[in-house]
Amino acid sequence: MSARDEGRVGSRREARERAIELGYEAHTRGFTVDEILESLPLAPEPYAVVLLRAAEVERSRADQLIKDTAKGWTLERMAAMDLLVMRLAIGEMLTTDVPTGVILAEAVDLASRYSTDESGRFVNGVLSAIAKEVRS
Repeated sequence: MSARDEGRVGSRREARERAIELGYEAHTRGFTVDEILESLPLAPEPYAVVLLRAAEVERSRADQLIKDTAKGWTLERMAAMDLLVMRLAIGEMLTTDVPTGVILAEAVDLASRYSTDESGRFVNGVLSAIAKEVRS
C-alpha cells in the first residue's frame, strides 16, 4: 500500500466516523441530512457527505433488508447506533465500489467502539448476510 493509499484509507475511516457522529446528531435532533449539514460551521469531509446521503436515499431499502435479516428483532428494539451503522454500511454497499470486506470491517469497528458490547457481532452477522444478497 502506498502512502497515498494509506492517506485515502485513513481519510475514509475518518469520514465514516464523522458520518456516524453527524448521523447520530441528526437522529437525536430529528434533522434531515441537509439540515444537519447546514447547521455546521465547517463542511465535513466529502466522503462523510456521500455516506450520509447514501444512507438517507437508501434508508427504506436498508431498513427492509435489516428487518428481513435480523429475525426476531424490530428496528425499534435495536440500539440506535447499531441501526445507524448498518444503514450507513448498506448505503455504502449499494452506492459505491468500496470492497465489501472494507465496509464490513469498518462497520463492525464503529459498532464495537460506539455501541454496546454485543454490537460488533450483531452488526457483523446482519451485514454479512445482507452483503451476500446485495453484492454478488
